[in-house]
Amino acid sequence: MKAISKAFGAVQALKEVGFVLRPGEILGLVGDNSAGKSTLMKVLTGAYHRDSGEVLVAGHPTNFRNPHQSREIGIEMIYQDFALCGNMDVAQNIFLGRWPQKGPFVDRARMYDEAAGVLRRLNVNVNSVFQKVESLSGGRQQSVAIARAISFDPRVVILDEPTANLSHVATETLLKTMLELKAQGVAQVIISHRLTDIFEVGDRVMALKRGENVGDRYIRHTTEQEILELMIAGTAANALTADQALAASRQGAPPGLD
Repeated sequence: MKAISKAFGAVQALKEVGFVLRPGEILGLVGDNSAGKSTLMKVLTGAYHRDSGEVLVAGHPTNFRNPHQSREIGIEMIYQDFALCGNMDVAQNIFLGRWPQKGPFVDRARMYDEAAGVLRRLNVNVNSVFQKVESLSGGRQQSVAIARAISFDPRVVILDEPTANLSHVATETLLKTMLELKAQGVAQVIISHRLTDIFEVGDRVMALKRGENVGDRYIRHTTEQEILELMIAGTAANALTADQALAASRQGAPPGLD
């Protein structure tokens, strides 16, 4: 993404932001509540239309008008609410709206078999593909949402605050799933306030502030404290020191940060 700008009326959400994601890379995208993280990713998927700038995939210019078009080229975004149907089972959710057909009917045997195959690919354990999603824990619902995305064979998966409502055990399972996807060559973006998670599995971290890119670092060459300083330095809220923010981030979201 080159020089991406996006405004909502008088509010300039993004100001000539550059963004690069490489095959098989896990990139952490961080910043405060108004930094523009989700807006940037929604521009990438076509959910929002950019005012200016370029989006290139494998070197080819694109102009996605909606998320269906970005999905066709291999980009999937998983939102914080998972967008699942609780009254349907696991397999039905994975293939929601595109159930395998056998003549005029749904090929149920194929659907459940392929759903189980997608879950095996992710190396995650859901009790049964016949189980209603509403009966699953938050972590397992997250796994179903990822399985749905993976069933499209994406090149890029974007996860918006994936660990915000998960237990410690579920978070560890999710991070292992991300590493499994990485091993399969799937690039991932994790939008998160939990720097510990990003530093555990990420290759690189990018910080946005007030719609601008204020830093891009390789994980192996930086620290959580440096990233927090990029996020908060020079703001009106800098009464929260980097040390305080670092301690808070290990327990949850520090004040003013998402």
